[in-house]
Amino acid sequence: MADDDRSNLLNLACPLPQPSDDRIQLAHGGGGRLMHQLLERVFLPAFSNAALNARHDGAVLRVGESRLAFTTDSYVVRPLFFPGGNIGDLAVYGTVNDLAMCGARPLYLSAGFILEEGLPMESLRRVVGSMRSAAGRAGVTLVTGDTKVVDKGKGDGIFINTSGIGVVETGTELGPAAVEPGDAIIISGDLGAHGVAILSVREGLEFEAPVVTDAAPLWEPVEALFRAGIEVHCLRDLTRGGLASALNEIASTRGLSMRVEEARVPVSEVVQGACEILGLDPLYVANEGRFAAFVPAAQAEQAIEVLRALSVSALAARIGEVTSDPEGIVILRSRIGGSRVLDMLSGEQLPRIC
Repeated sequence: MADDDRSNLLNLACPLPQPSDDRIQLAHGGGGRLMHQLLERVFLPAFSNAALNARHDGAVLRVGESRLAFTTDSYVVRPLFFPGGNIGDLAVYGTVNDLAMCGARPLYLSAGFILEEGLPMESLRRVVGSMRSAAGRAGVTLVTGDTKVVDKGKGDGIFINTSGIGVVETGTELGPAAVEPGDAIIISGDLGAHGVAILSVREGLEFEAPVVTDAAPLWEPVEALFRAGIEVHCLRDLTRGGLASALNEIASTRGLSMRVEEARVPVSEVVQGACEILGLDPLYVANEGRFAAFVPAAQAEQAIEVLRALSVSALAARIGEVTSDPEGIVILRSRIGGSRVLDMLSGEQLPRIC
């Protein structure tokens, strides 16, 4: 057989199914390849502007002498209540964390509620009470909102949209454009707890030890990095699509490569075991209280020391570095010494978790 024929056979082996591009699928909201195609083909061409094109967790806008960060997010988690939290505190923490990733102290929130006819009033009270407590913990005030009710069967209980405003407290520009070759990649804690906590309730699963969501406000560790004089280049919370998607987003936007050591990535034994049983990869599972920081290698040890002094980031670890080649690729060195491309998910590993 000719070499060209062998090459063609290799290229045709194990083809991936071609996703439909004329209908919205669950995976379009999952943080992976389809979501990014949706942004590239529909939203960015329609609304292109400098703030949006920065592709960060929020927009940084100059108002007079100040810089404000503005972000919005919608929460459609199923089930509404899960170990360690519910859709209410998740909506608050998710939005204030997007502001923190822009280097902004969160100040004010709005909340829009879409309620399904027949929702127990006690469930709504629990959600609202959790939001009030979470806002107090995060140091923000909910100042405006909206409520709509849809027909029974059309809303899945509660959907929540939250928007937030904060004041940027760093004089440097944070974001993918500031990432440089040689930067250390640090994550603030162990991965996968939020996604596994959701799945345990959704599927009625029990593990050796309880798994609770990692949802938490992240401004405290971010502010600590600034106060310590760490030259932070970029911050990104590890929500939809997990660590792998966040790194791929930044590598692609910046046109750089990243190398990650799997053995350095903290994952609890119970989460690792659950992922192995369920066929999930914790590097792709969403988190709601974890972030990645890109800092100069010379300051990496100091940054980790600062983060580990706080309970929310006590398991911070340096997991890799940024390189210049190959462009736009994330490479994972496995525990046994092999290397593979850590690609962005084509589909949805675990839908409706945030």
